[in-house]
Amino acid sequence: MQTRELGHSGLTVSALGMGCMGLSFGYGPAMNRDAAIALIRAAVERGVTFFDTAEAYGQGENEDLVGEALAPCRGEVTIATKFGFRDGDPKEGMDSRPERIRAVAERSLKLLKVDRLGLFYQHRVDPDVPIEDVAGTVRDLIAEGKVAHFGLSEAGVDTIRRAHAVQRVTALQSEYSLWWREPEEAILPTLEELGIGFVPFSPLGKGFLTGKIDASTTFGATDFRNTVPRFSPEARAANQALVDRVTAIATAKGVTPAQIALAWLLAQKPWIVPIPGTTKLHRLEENLGGARVDLTDGDLREIGEALAAIPVQGERYSGQLAKAINR
Repeated sequence: MQTRELGHSGLTVSALGMGCMGLSFGYGPAMNRDAAIALIRAAVERGVTFFDTAEAYGQGENEDLVGEALAPCRGEVTIATKFGFRDGDPKEGMDSRPERIRAVAERSLKLLKVDRLGLFYQHRVDPDVPIEDVAGTVRDLIAEGKVAHFGLSEAGVDTIRRAHAVQRVTALQSEYSLWWREPEEAILPTLEELGIGFVPFSPLGKGFLTGKIDASTTFGATDFRNTVPRFSPEARAANQALVDRVTAIATAKGVTPAQIALAWLLAQKPWIVPIPGTTKLHRLEENLGGARVDLTDGDLREIGEALAAIPVQGERYSGQLAKAINR
């Protein structure tokens, strides 16, 4: 597995990380705990050194799982976690008060079974707490040795600059993929200017870019994609044309659509580290194979032409989360 530095932070991780949310939250019933631990350890065996979790993924359940899975290789991997929701529940809105950040940090240290949090993100920008206070609190936690690196998630350019002026931002985590390219407009140039790394979540479009989901697919009752406008049957039918083009490109190269999607992200900037998630070993191995796909200038041009010709339909969030991005 190749490695990459997140911006100019000095934090070097595997070129592809692993998003762990779906093991216990968001996409239906939690995975069997022993099987989930085995999958995380299989990722380590295959060279993954960057794992992503959050307090909000089951109000600590996912952190506890990740902590147990990675306990044998403590010091060899970087675990990223997040604070920022009231009582760790996204439905309750944001809470990034300094005392709350500290409480989450202490709990995360215990659940993850580490002495220092590798990367501590603000999960969403809290409009009621100045970002300077947030960055200052994490700066203090870094000085105390409880946190190694500070990150933001779904923050806008102004917030990134203000936070970075108080405490170096190591990484921004936001959605970025073949079917969500908004970060290219202002976010990526700002990150490049400031030397901040970028960690795309949902790099496979919450599964849609794998080619395994179509307009007839049904999701379980607790799968959050049921609430996502982009996953309405009508939007999926309209967006199928993009997946068909990506699939054709993948077939011509002898790889999978998922591998094309990940290789495309890696080709955008050398400081981008996607974090695809999965609950299946064969999908993990497929995803990691994306780091070995070499896209030529011609491939990238063909993909770009396909993206330009097929506008994506449907918003990516609704309700509370839709209001909490790019602040």
